[in-house]
Amino acid sequence: MRGAALSVLRPRDADALLDEHAFEHEEYLPYWAELWPSGVALARRVAVRALRGARVLELGCGLGLPSLAAALAGGRVLATDWSPGAIALLEDNAARNGARLETARVDWSRPDAIVERAPWDLVLAADVLYERRNVAPLLELVPRLLPERGELWLADPGRAPLEEFLAGLGDAWERRQEADGRVTVHRLVRAAGGSAAQ
Repeated sequence: MRGAALSVLRPRDADALLDEHAFEHEEYLPYWAELWPSGVALARRVAVRALRGARVLELGCGLGLPSLAAALAGGRVLATDWSPGAIALLEDNAARNGARLETARVDWSRPDAIVERAPWDLVLAADVLYERRNVAPLLELVPRLLPERGELWLADPGRAPLEEFLAGLGDAWERRQEADGRVTVHRLVRAAGGSAAQ
């Protein structure tokens, strides 16, 4: 199934999903309902990797293309998002594509459900740094999820908070980058004995 084409349903009108109460309380917008280039780029990279049995976690999965690709590549995948709508649609799309994966609703400020299941072999994240407020929770969370030599694959189109995030990780990560159009996939490997910068 490596490199298989994916068929994904998505909401016709993302703006129609706007929940005014959720926006007023947390300023959450239904970003998950868009098919973002970063998700496509990351899914392409994941699809050609042999993941047989690897424990894979996607943070902020949205429509979940990277999670679907990882599941079809043999990974044992947990796809997470804050939005119940995203989770429900991903479950439908997983069935549509014959992909077996788990899903969970997770808020990065209360990540016990995924930290308790760590370490993960591979953590995926596509365009999750669209707001500066996401930097601090991710810097706190990511090192808790990965063992030595564990990998974070972060796809980003060059948003301003990315550099702050990468600097915050410190020197404890080996870094490689692969361009895919206007998106860069950052492959970050946690070095032996490495820890996050404080």
